Amino acid sequence: MELQMNQAQLKELLKATLIEVLEERGDLISDLIEEALEDVALARAIEEGERTNVVNRNEVFKLLEKKE
Repeated sequence: MELQMNQAQLKELLKATLIEVLEERGDLISDLIEEALEDVALARAIEEGERTNVVNRNEVFKLLEKKE
């Protein structure tokens, strides 16, 4: 038995499958979006850090000790 499918049928099958996955496992999509947003935020933080002045390690620890 040979299965033949035209492009429109394949497209509909893929759409139906994607909708089913989204309905049943929406948490996966949420996790993917969350990770993507975290990656963007990290990239922006790195870029911002590259534009700022370099600070001595001891200066950072002095500031942290003051906050305790």
